Amino acid sequence: MSSLSTHILDASLGKPASGVTLRLEQQTAQGWEVLCEALTDADGRYNGFSTAPLAAGRYRLTAEIGLYFAQTLRETLYPTAQIDFVVAPDGGHYHLPFLISPWSWSTYRGS
Repeated sequence: MSSLSTHILDASLGKPASGVTLRLEQQTAQGWEVLCEALTDADGRYNGFSTAPLAAGRYRLTAEIGLYFAQTLRETLYPTAQIDFVVAPDGGHYHLPFLISPWSWSTYRGS
C-alpha cells in the first residue's frame, strides 16, 4: 500500500503555485473514479489525497493549471497537466511534483 503527495512550482515566476485545483482518480472496471479533489496550499503542496493507503493500480493526478494561470491573468497553452501513473503493490511513497509555466509543464518522481 502506498501514499501520494505533490508540489507545484510555477517556473515562470520562480515560486510555488498556490490554489491550484487537483484531482486524483483511480481506474476501476467501471471507468475512472474520483478519489479526491483539493487545492494546493500556500507553498504549492498537497499531501492529503487519502486517509487510507493507495492500493496497487492505475491512477491519474490532474492539475487544473489553466484556471491557475487565468487567476493570475496569464494565457496558457495547457488547460491541465495530468500524470497517469501506476502504483506498485510495494510502491511506498509517491511524490509527484509538477513544474509549470504558461508554455510548458513537466514532472518526475521525487522523494
